[in-house]
Amino acid sequence: MNLEALLADRLAAAFAAVAGAPVDPLVRASQHADFQSGAALALARSLGRPPRDLAAAAVAGADLAGLADAEVSGPGFLNLTVRDDVLAAGVDALDDRLGVARTAAPERVVIDYSGPNVAKELQIGHLRSTIIGDALARLFTFAGHDVVRVNHLGDWGTQFGMLIEHLLAVGGEDHSPGDLTDFYRAARARFDADDEFKARARQRVVALQSGDDLSRRLWHRLVEQSEVDFLAVYDRLGVTLAPDDFVGESFYQDQLASVLAELGEKGLLTESQGALCAFPPGFTGRDGEPLPLIVRKSDGGFGYAATDLAALRHRVREIGATRLLYVVGAPQRTHFRMVFAVAALAGWLPDGVTAEHIEFGAILGADGKMFKTRSGANVRLSALLDEADERASTHAVGIGAIKYADLSGDRRSDYVFDWDRMLASTGNTGPYLQYAYARIRSIFRKAGGEPGPVVLGEPAERRLALALLGFESVVDAAIAQREPHRLAGYLHDLAVAFSGFYETCRVDGSPSRLTLADRTGRTLRVGLDLLGIDMPDEM
Repeated sequence: MNLEALLADRLAAAFAAVAGAPVDPLVRASQHADFQSGAALALARSLGRPPRDLAAAAVAGADLAGLADAEVSGPGFLNLTVRDDVLAAGVDALDDRLGVARTAAPERVVIDYSGPNVAKELQIGHLRSTIIGDALARLFTFAGHDVVRVNHLGDWGTQFGMLIEHLLAVGGEDHSPGDLTDFYRAARARFDADDEFKARARQRVVALQSGDDLSRRLWHRLVEQSEVDFLAVYDRLGVTLAPDDFVGESFYQDQLASVLAELGEKGLLTESQGALCAFPPGFTGRDGEPLPLIVRKSDGGFGYAATDLAALRHRVREIGATRLLYVVGAPQRTHFRMVFAVAALAGWLPDGVTAEHIEFGAILGADGKMFKTRSGANVRLSALLDEADERASTHAVGIGAIKYADLSGDRRSDYVFDWDRMLASTGNTGPYLQYAYARIRSIFRKAGGEPGPVVLGEPAERRLALALLGFESVVDAAIAQREPHRLAGYLHDLAVAFSGFYETCRVDGSPSRLTLADRTGRTLRVGLDLLGIDMPDEM
């Protein structure tokens, strides 16, 4: 039951009658009542009438009987208090989906997230894309959309000549690259120090791109080993990316020439210093000159822009995507805006198809700088998970703490990685929510009697019931805004409401209160699962 939407629907007609035109009733949760409407204040400016008079007229014409009581407050706010019997019936009716209906207009949603590079280990820099992208994939799936997960691997480029040549030098086809980070560093050191090796590496790039069998076999070995390592970390992290979701840059190489040709045919390419560039309107550099999106470089090679354009075109034309979400850090904002602009000009984003950059901030250390090891190196994601296992009481608590710390804040903001804060059992943390759920499970292991119809008496019962019925609107908002922190914040508020209820109301032996506890446990379990966080029954 979406109380906010239900009240808004009832008030919309009343305000429209007062104004003579459609009006947004602006219903929001409030500390002064269950909900509050500020529509009269906004309407007063356009109608030239006192806002309290407008609010009173709306109340007189609103069909709120049997749903809520309304009173005019302050300069013209409309305070709305939902009837207890409505709250109780709403909690009783909560099913496995907790009142969240599947969308009436399902879309095919392609979500591009994680995106590591082959022959390199996952680093902490991949954490936010992976966690945020997976939460969005879970949310859109729950809503009834057809979600296609895409892990856009960096598996192509000049560095593979260096890596393949190093693999040949240390043992060829019989050798495993082993630790990917150490392997990459050794290859890079050799490339920088040995001119003969550097020359062979450059020749190997040509051989690889020309389809040489040995080069392709060794390249496949690097890709396969990397994917195995990536999947091991995803499994530990509780991420839903699977082998079939890996789509490397190499997949699009055969499509780049047609991307170039199609853009050229549509007059979207201009030669600039030997490169072929698109200049979408509205993008300028610091010097005020038009900013180019380089589709083909001056040496004839293709870069990220060409691959991203090919991927977008493929996802729309071949996969049938109607919504594209790219979960990539904020520094890539201009790049994606330009890619989307060029794609729109090319007709690859037709009416009804949208592309959006889901940007996010950085993870910082205590010094306010990018989070690094003490030696200044990038933090390996596997090492971070090892430390979580060492610090936390269980694996689920450690991983839950990391995920919740990331998802509980607005994704656009940076945040400081602080083990003590994120592992705390109090406050707005993953462990606090997991403890709340474990407490509920403990109640049912010890409880006498069965849940029954809800009857509200104590204020703490009413607060909890009202919180439970907010789940649907929060899930809808998290999806509509692509903001998982809305759901995380709601779950914390719900856990706080349950704590107040548990401390003031004896649950054991009360069928009504057992139902309130049961619905709280269900909501915490479903909500945290949508964020990718496991819920242990005992802690």
